[in-house]
Amino acid sequence: MAKKVSVRLPAEWEPQSGVQLTWPNEGGDWRGRLDWIEASLAGIACEVSVREICLIATDNLERTADIIRKAGARMDSVRLYEIESNDIWARDHGPITVLKNGRPVILDFAFNAWGLKYPGNLDNLLTRRLAEAGAFGKTRVRTLPLILEGGSIESDGAGTVMTTAECLLWPNRNPAYNQRQIDAQLRRYLGAERILWIRNGHIPGDDTNSHIDTLARFCSKDTIAYCGCDDPSDESYLSLKALEEELRALRTLDGKPYRLERLPMPTPLFDAQGDRLPANYANFLIINGAVLVPAYGVPQDSQACHILAECFPNREIIGVDSRGPVVIYGALHCVTMQIPKGVLS
Repeated sequence: MAKKVSVRLPAEWEPQSGVQLTWPNEGGDWRGRLDWIEASLAGIACEVSVREICLIATDNLERTADIIRKAGARMDSVRLYEIESNDIWARDHGPITVLKNGRPVILDFAFNAWGLKYPGNLDNLLTRRLAEAGAFGKTRVRTLPLILEGGSIESDGAGTVMTTAECLLWPNRNPAYNQRQIDAQLRRYLGAERILWIRNGHIPGDDTNSHIDTLARFCSKDTIAYCGCDDPSDESYLSLKALEEELRALRTLDGKPYRLERLPMPTPLFDAQGDRLPANYANFLIINGAVLVPAYGVPQDSQACHILAECFPNREIIGVDSRGPVVIYGALHCVTMQIPKGVLS
């Protein structure tokens, strides 16, 4: 009789071997703002490198190394690879690692830049290029045709995956598949026992079709932190209220309501053209021994850190300036991808 194959998508709070960043280049969205975003990423690299490996894909090894060294990164924990990219959003083009019979396997899903909104040809190849360069050692890399972004899925590590219908059913991602078919593929590739399809919630300025990592995050198997809004005049109020009601109706695998922790919305931020930016606190990153929380220089920063300290009592809570990436419609979690224990060395 064939041995049963067990596949599991680890929760973000499980032990990690490292975090991937994709360094910005001098073209594209960052022209004239490169120093700002590099400072933000260097801050993340510093916090990561004292706790685990920081893996960086960059088209300029010398410049990147110089920046993070001057910022105070622990260089013996940094791994730099010279690879071209379109953009910095490692969460969405980076490796998604599952455990197959307890051993890590990297899934390289297709990436088409959030439904063909932007150029993404180089980012779609980035995980393969890292693998070819030896970044993942002997870990198997499996390339898959399904278009799936890391920011669109949340795992509790115990068989539940949470996602949003707006994103995964967006017609420019996987037009040949309906919800039932995508659900089946997530169960197959990620080992999910059930998929929680969230149908409400939108952060103003978001251009990902409502990634779950901007709305609601697992903090444990029975705890979800989510974005809430108290201002009825805010454009996100009704959508986030509906999200809250939807989350209240969810149940854990053992049939109990989730413990829900409501994160505030930061004071609205706008770009130079007056467009609202997608600032939020759900976009935090869990690493070994700490939680990195996006900070925007507004009063709600400290409140968000306090709430997340209640969710993660055994981890250090660290605010990281995220005003750089939010100008181009992302934040801290969006620019990172955690890699579980057993992959990097």
